[in-house]
Amino acid sequence: MARASLEIIDALRRTAKKLEEGSVYMWGHMGSCNCGNLAQEITKLSKGQIHAYAMQGRGDWNEQLNDYCETSQMPIDLVIHELLTSGFSIEDLKNLEKLSDHKILSRLPLEKRYLKHNVRADVIVYVREWANMLEDELLSSIKLPEFELETETEYA
Repeated sequence: MARASLEIIDALRRTAKKLEEGSVYMWGHMGSCNCGNLAQEITKLSKGQIHAYAMQGRGDWNEQLNDYCETSQMPIDLVIHELLTSGFSIEDLKNLEKLSDHKILSRLPLEKRYLKHNVRADVIVYVREWANMLEDELLSSIKLPEFELETETEYA
């Protein structure tokens, strides 16, 4: 699972917000699908650049992730490398493309768990819940110091 960090949570929320506000979404386009929209936020590359890089390889995001080699210097591998070094895992990205992470889906109401991987509104729900889950994880890891309260008699 992605590292629970402010940067990751922010990138996921920005991705969901842009999709909600009408950014280009086409599941069959490597730069404007589920992973493509997140990659735009992380890499600051355009959908066209990401798609062009992906077309130099073979297959969809899942296949490109299976073929990923950190030393290949293929442009799509550089995009994937940037996603991985920002805190995502290959499994996270595969799950994002199919909206299939069970930890994320189990947080949704039962009637909302059957998301379609190629429906913009479902992608928004999934990405937002992923951000919420990571935020909960991050907040639970913060330990505040315990302070002893002084009683009134100690002030006298």
